Amino acid sequence: MKQLITTSLATSLVILLSGCATNAPVAPSQNSDLNKISNSGGKEKPGLMQKSLDSWLKNEWTPTVNKDKKIQKKYLKKENTNSSDTNGTKEKYVEDKERNFTLQEYVDKASAYMKAHPSDDKESNVQKLENMPVIGK
Repeated sequence: MKQLITTSLATSLVILLSGCATNAPVAPSQNSDLNKISNSGGKEKPGLMQKSLDSWLKNEWTPTVNKDKKIQKKYLKKENTNSSDTNGTKEKYVEDKERNFTLQEYVDKASAYMKAHPSDDKESNVQKLENMPVIGK
């Protein structure tokens, strides 16, 4: 009886393992079950917040920061472009792609942006909290 149980368990184990071994491996990008729950194709469209951030960076942050003389001297490189309407060269400052980004660069650019766009103290949350009788002064 013991030999019959051992033989039947061994046979069922061989059948089970041989069934798993015959399936060809599937690359993750070709796995349809995985693609149903995860977009591994990289075709995801940016959402509203990402579009808004990209627009703000392109239209407000970059032009404002690139106008600052300290930022131009320290972090940007000068690029001469030929202007067809003035028959001369026009200087334009662009990001140096070969330079590594530092935290100090971000701090300098943020201070240049804040200098160009000072906050309105009347609408500041800090100002509102300070004006509250229990919390503020």
